Amino acid sequence: MMGISKNGFRALCFVIDTTGSMSDDIAAVRETTSFIIDIKRGTPDEPSVYILVPFNDPDFGPLMRTTDPNVFKAHINALNADGGGDFPEMSLSGLQLALTGAPPSSEIFLFTDAPPKDLNLMGTVIALIERTKSVHSRMAVSDSQLYRELAQSSGGQAIQVTKTELPKATSIIVESSSSSLVTILQAVRSPGRADNFSFTVDESVRNLTAYVTGSSLSFTLTSPSGVSQSSGEVNGPLATIKTVGNFLTLGLDSQAGLWEIRVSSTVPYSLKVVGQSGIDFLFDFVEVSQGPHPAFAVLESRPQAGGNATLLVSVTGSDSVRLTEVALVEASGSGEVNGTLESVGGGDFLVTMDRIPAGEFVVRLRGENSATTRALPDSFQRQSSTRLRASTVMVMAEAESDLEPGTPFSVLFTVTTNGTGGSFTIRATNDRGFPSSSPTDLTLVTGVSANGTVTLTAPANTASGTDVTLTIEAESPGATDTNYAVMRLTVVSPVTDVSRPVCDVVSVTANCSDDCSLSMWELSANLTDGNGTGIEHVTLRQGNGTLNTTTVKGAGNWTVTLAAYSASCCSPEVELVAVDGAGNVGTCFRSIRVTVDTTVQPTVTNATTKNSITVTTPKVATTASSSHPLSLSSYLCFIMLVSVTLVLSL
Repeated sequence: MMGISKNGFRALCFVIDTTGSMSDDIAAVRETTSFIIDIKRGTPDEPSVYILVPFNDPDFGPLMRTTDPNVFKAHINALNADGGGDFPEMSLSGLQLALTGAPPSSEIFLFTDAPPKDLNLMGTVIALIERTKSVHSRMAVSDSQLYRELAQSSGGQAIQVTKTELPKATSIIVESSSSSLVTILQAVRSPGRADNFSFTVDESVRNLTAYVTGSSLSFTLTSPSGVSQSSGEVNGPLATIKTVGNFLTLGLDSQAGLWEIRVSSTVPYSLKVVGQSGIDFLFDFVEVSQGPHPAFAVLESRPQAGGNATLLVSVTGSDSVRLTEVALVEASGSGEVNGTLESVGGGDFLVTMDRIPAGEFVVRLRGENSATTRALPDSFQRQSSTRLRASTVMVMAEAESDLEPGTPFSVLFTVTTNGTGGSFTIRATNDRGFPSSSPTDLTLVTGVSANGTVTLTAPANTASGTDVTLTIEAESPGATDTNYAVMRLTVVSPVTDVSRPVCDVVSVTANCSDDCSLSMWELSANLTDGNGTGIEHVTLRQGNGTLNTTTVKGAGNWTVTLAAYSASCCSPEVELVAVDGAGNVGTCFRSIRVTVDTTVQPTVTNATTKNSITVTTPKVATTASSSHPLSLSSYLCFIMLVSVTLVLSL
């Protein structure tokens, strides 16, 4: 509705292993961070926010988030590599914290030299990747099938490097954090096999790049003009090929048209083609509610297998695009399901699928862009990075209020399956580490729901406004299927302070001459909040003078804020605004204006001119004291009497 694009808010997010064996790697990350910040500062590619999540064993976090690149540098430079004990580390806990703290569609980089220790969070991390559509790339000096699966699920890369090669990976982060980055093609072949891949590049794409992850493979690239280049040509007619560990980067020439890459390999590999373009898309699986005012409810879990599905697709970045095809494409195969498109206006489309692929899939868009230099519309192709899948398990969760610190909070959830029944494993985790309890399993009969409750307790000292992401997973017998519900909850302290701060004007001293610029006036006031949360700050809403405040202890242990205000007589009015700890607002207004210029222009029938009468009262020096600072009755009564006198005389 607001024209928000997923590229409009870019985050640079690092999740870094700080155990003892990572000292050399952290030094490389420091170097990489400084390089990225310096090269992007002041450019359209400058990140909007910087996020850092360190992890060790058994600790992880806290998440550091800042918009100041120098603060980010300082936190990176302050990291120390120590501890860790046994080899596996708490990497998935760090990823979970990053996924819940970073904006949706963020690029998250994990640096580690060890496999994960907290394997119980694997399902939670995948669920958060699917919900946030964030891209996780992992750079490490150790191999791990689990990290490869996570990277492939999110559309990222699992880059295997030595410690000496890690600094060379800087270019990957620079390119991945570029503005307006779109995915044109992404595919995984596991197990590896020979395959041909084609993709369409439109005129809006620049900095076209292909990434190939894998070993012992060869490929041939063919451009729209028919020129070919083999993987053995490092500097060929179509691309410059760079290799870092198991990762190949192909810098292509962005030629518009249909490209083809033929890959030959017997080991698993992945292929991803990206570029920079203003044309992209957002999507969600939705449930459509009928009635006089149809609405779309976004699914907070995986879509249901075995039936049809509806997507809400929004094309961003261009009003000249015509969407011609939306398909669900098998991530590791060539099968696809095409949907039926219905435009709902504003670049949005409802897409109905009569079925969903059985395995993992991605969303692919094709269409035409009439804003082109060609005689015919320019064909374009975009693809989602995140791999999705359907499920025979459905999980629904509901919370009717917010968490209160120190008070157990219940979240009711329901699990249903249209697959095989049995004992389903239940896991409930949250990114804050708040104490929680939930059933470890539920017994399901096909088509019949089972209910459960997660009890979550925020510690009594949790700050009001703290958010917590709760993930509830249900796994079928034999771990053949799983689904989840993701909820973002907020901790809210009960409000007991509902009274506004009170302002008591102690004195007003004015000695104003005809030339207001040569004289001053002063006001002193006491501001209190009784037994409330206390006054947080006092500011000026009106007035161009100087305000000074001092806090002292008053009677009954009340805190009193003494306000002293002075201003030129040319600025005759002041309004103080006091805000207490609960957000209650009190105001205090005072004016020394005693000069009333009232011009009356009565309506005179058949008259060619209008009469004007001006009444002016003399300026006076005043000293006032009041316990009702918001009352201006004396001045208002004076003005009303003058107005009545004028009307009667006319």
